Amino acid sequence: MSRIVVKCGGAVATSAAPAIRALSDEGHEVCVVHGAGPQISAMMQARGLPVQWVGGRRVTCSDAIELVRESLVAVNEGLCLTIGADAVGLIGDEIGLQATQVPSLGLVGDPIPGPMPALEDALAAGLIPVVAPIARGPLNVNADEAAAAIAVSLEAERIFFLTDVPGLLLSGSVVSVIDAAEAEGLLERRDLDGGIVPKLRAAVTAARLGVQAEIGATAVVA
Repeated sequence: MSRIVVKCGGAVATSAAPAIRALSDEGHEVCVVHGAGPQISAMMQARGLPVQWVGGRRVTCSDAIELVRESLVAVNEGLCLTIGADAVGLIGDEIGLQATQVPSLGLVGDPIPGPMPALEDALAAGLIPVVAPIARGPLNVNADEAAAAIAVSLEAERIFFLTDVPGLLLSGSVVSVIDAAEAEGLLERRDLDGGIVPKLRAAVTAARLGVQAEIGATAVVA
């Protein structure tokens, strides 16, 4: 039996439930971290708030942070229902998720690995914790980066980034394996943009700290 963290974006949260269910049924301890990108953007647009991204992370003003929470809670509840009765919804700032604020992005934080007893308790009880990535503050935390921090905190063996793209694309082809040094070079040179940036950054963080990381069909190794 291994301990696995699964990150799924808001666009694939419901469709990810069978894969999560299968991992749990195989006997793995599974912790899920999800996003709610499309849902948050739709709610912000409906309220007349600008939708801005920098390096794959959402600029979050004080008027937007509660919309972020509302959207994440809604996705969390729906995902728990789809996974099954042993899924338990948890909100990051209520279980001790910490982050360092990034002032240039507003109420956004870089997550910090640290003890989260509620996750350990849920796993020990045979439950599947499903975490919405808001850190204490409150601060909006990118779900990919939150998943990496949680994987390190739980000393997980593996982290899967489930996404609506097949993996890391370079020159039009999916890369099956990339090492952390090469990935860091791509990020430093800004050869990538959009949502793959925080995913790859988070995968590198996890791999460097001993967690096997996979983005779709791409493995990131230390």
